Amino acid sequence: MKMVSACLAGINCRYDGENKENMVLKNLVIQGEAVALCPEVMGGLATPRLPAEIVGGDGEAVWCGQARVIDQAGNDVTKAYLAGAEKALKMLQQLGIDTVILKEKSPSCGACHIYDGTFTGKTKAGLGVAAALFKRNGINVRSDENFNEQTG
Repeated sequence: MKMVSACLAGINCRYDGENKENMVLKNLVIQGEAVALCPEVMGGLATPRLPAEIVGGDGEAVWCGQARVIDQAGNDVTKAYLAGAEKALKMLQQLGIDTVILKEKSPSCGACHIYDGTFTGKTKAGLGVAAALFKRNGINVRSDENFNEQTG
């Protein structure tokens, strides 16, 4: 069993109220081989919501208290991102899930790259908040952009 970011399964939970449906991943959910979760929604964030980016580092730095998740209006939404990641991790552990396929560039789910915190569309290497927590807990974190390569 795997977990995929809910937006990849066609669920309209992104900040803009849309999804990033990937039919391969959606079919895994339909076939019962994966569950779809959105850590941001699990943390209490509304859909739609203002876009947010990690300022001062990446998800690892957020967990260390060295970076924050800030929305486009300047509001600190770090607590919601931390809470959502913790709730998602608990669910993964309860279900025995050890592999996740996450939406790249997301401040929550970025597996390899995230937006750089300037709201200019530029990215940098790094993990989102949930991705960092999952990795810290031994979960195999994969990107939606190259999960096929990673699975062989």
